[in-house]
Amino acid sequence: MMIPLGVGGAYSESAAEKAYPNCEAVPCEQFDTAFEAVERWIVDRAVLPIENSLGGSIHRNYDLLLRHHLHIVGEVKLAVRHCLLANHGVKIEDLKRVLSHPQALAQCEHTLTKLSLVREAVDDTAGAAKHVAFHKLKDSGAVASAAAAKIYDLNILAEDIQDDSDNVTRFLMLAREPIIPGTDRPFKTSIVFSLEEGPGMLFKALAVFALRQINLTKIESRPLRKRSLRVSDDNNNGTPKYFDYLFYVDFEASMADQNAQNALRHLHEFATFLRVLGSYPVDTSMI
Repeated sequence: MMIPLGVGGAYSESAAEKAYPNCEAVPCEQFDTAFEAVERWIVDRAVLPIENSLGGSIHRNYDLLLRHHLHIVGEVKLAVRHCLLANHGVKIEDLKRVLSHPQALAQCEHTLTKLSLVREAVDDTAGAAKHVAFHKLKDSGAVASAAAAKIYDLNILAEDIQDDSDNVTRFLMLAREPIIPGTDRPFKTSIVFSLEEGPGMLFKALAVFALRQINLTKIESRPLRKRSLRVSDDNNNGTPKYFDYLFYVDFEASMADQNAQNALRHLHEFATFLRVLGSYPVDTSMI
């Protein structure tokens, strides 16, 4: 049983079906609830977006990865193809407004501006389609997937309306237990760590990978929530304040690889905190 984000027809549901073709999807409307559903044994896996090639990182989910104790057991990359949906009998010229997730609206800005449509942000794309269909709106459309059109019996007025054709969202599969990493295929490992403040500390941390020819595919920094702001102990006027940061890193290696183990052992010597979020197969389907 799988729990993707959003109501039926959401892109997360398509990602879940791509990752696990025979899964039973149980839609969920909130990121936090998805994490809790796995922890409470309500479902076996959660499939959640972590980054989009146009919109960037989903910062909320980075924070939740640290707060909860689930393991990343896989990734899936999904090409996002937005459609303009409306009820049957409604034409493009009848539309005055369009509903969708804020990121989807931003990704279709050129098309929506050209059509002079007022944009209204809602929680998710499939939810927008459901709202338009349920209320039988005649002057409003939705930006959502072709799957949502089918589920809610809406007409597709236009396909591929995103401004950039290279629109890909990366999703993570989360589980209660980690998988056993292998070396039989490309693997990726995700970690999070923190460092003492000081010149060259981040350079030193990243060097543990460079020295071993391990390629980093992503680095993301997030302020520590419990110690977000500090001031130097001296009382000099104008002393700069600074943040404590967590660093999320993805690198191309399996934790079954001795090279990766040595890199993390080296990093552990000076990191104030270090946690492996998961070591999992790379999704090569979009490469």
